[in-house]
Amino acid sequence: MKQATIRNLHRDLGYFYMGLIISFAFSGIMMNHREHWHPEKYTIETKAIKINLPSEDKINETFVDSLGKTLGIDDKIRRHNVKKGTIKISFEKNDVEIDMKTGEGEITTFIKTPIISQAMKLHKNTSNWWIYYSDIFGLSLITIAITGAIMIQVGKNTFGKRGWKLALAV
Repeated sequence: MKQATIRNLHRDLGYFYMGLIISFAFSGIMMNHREHWHPEKYTIETKAIKINLPSEDKINETFVDSLGKTLGIDDKIRRHNVKKGTIKISFEKNDVEIDMKTGEGEITTFIKTPIISQAMKLHKNTSNWWIYYSDIFGLSLITIAITGAIMIQVGKNTFGKRGWKLALAV
């Protein structure tokens, strides 16, 4: 391949994917730290509650749906579980946590953080079109890396003289 062709391919793929590379890197950093803080959403209201709960064996999807309606939550249920004496219910826009013994708990209402929540979806999306686009993106990143490595062929800092050592250092 001609040097100009390699340079043009490297440049054009870099420009084309620049926004996605930045978004993906940014959302990846957010995902790495999601256990320490919740960048995807922020709390707008917290409300204390006290209710009578049935025994753990009676807590099922039907009960959780009914409880949500009783608490005034008109959200889609995402999941629920009982661990260490606490029932946790995750809705689309609310989280509920209740102590099984005392019936005391709280409802946390939140909204998605603009831009950040959409960027974080990049790491969670499993739709068919995204898988294919993601594969093409991965192949393009490989192409960008290879064309960048072979683009400069003269001098003391070429891939053949120095670059391969740095690439292996990772």
